[in-house]
Amino acid sequence: MALGHWQAGRAAEKRALAARLEQALRSPPIEIGAAPLDPQALLWQRVAARGTWNEKYTVYLDNKLRRGRPGYEVVTPLRIDGVHVLVNRGWVEAGRSREVLPQVATPGGEVSVDGLALPRLPHVLEAGIAAPGKVRQNIELEAFQRESGLKLQPIVIEQHSPSPDGLVREWPRPDAGIEKHQSYSLQWYSLAILSIVLFFALSFRRVRAR
Repeated sequence: MALGHWQAGRAAEKRALAARLEQALRSPPIEIGAAPLDPQALLWQRVAARGTWNEKYTVYLDNKLRRGRPGYEVVTPLRIDGVHVLVNRGWVEAGRSREVLPQVATPGGEVSVDGLALPRLPHVLEAGIAAPGKVRQNIELEAFQRESGLKLQPIVIEQHSPSPDGLVREWPRPDAGIEKHQSYSLQWYSLAILSIVLFFALSFRRVRAR
């Protein structure tokens, strides 16, 4: 029963988050700059920032699938008056050889980015300690700040605004998997009911056998 409640709760959390995001995407963006941010006040809100790309520190997050095709999510710091915010700019398909990274256009000059404020970048299980480099499985904000020497805002922007960079911005929905949680909760509730029925049935047979 507890496992059924947990799965049902996960489904409810995802439904609530999806509704919150739908409302956020319809609202005007919150402008962010170089001033320190309160991440809890901005998470899952629509935000906008204006600055210049720091292409030197671009990172490719590996093993990202879109419609069954492997590729990378491209993350670049956006410089805002001496402070940076990491922006997940979009997805690019991997080439035939893993040794050669796909070419991604990075617009020069001042750009405006509009998207969602997230607590972190997508995270996958990783064996051992990640080595620095252009291609990685994960990026942790604090570790990347120490490694790069950049002062980072405590959020990540998932870019939704268009840009002439050829990247695909089809982001997985946070409510993905609701049906799975509902199915799992039904299975656990069914097992719990079956256990109760079997308990009384077997107990009754034992009483009669006496």
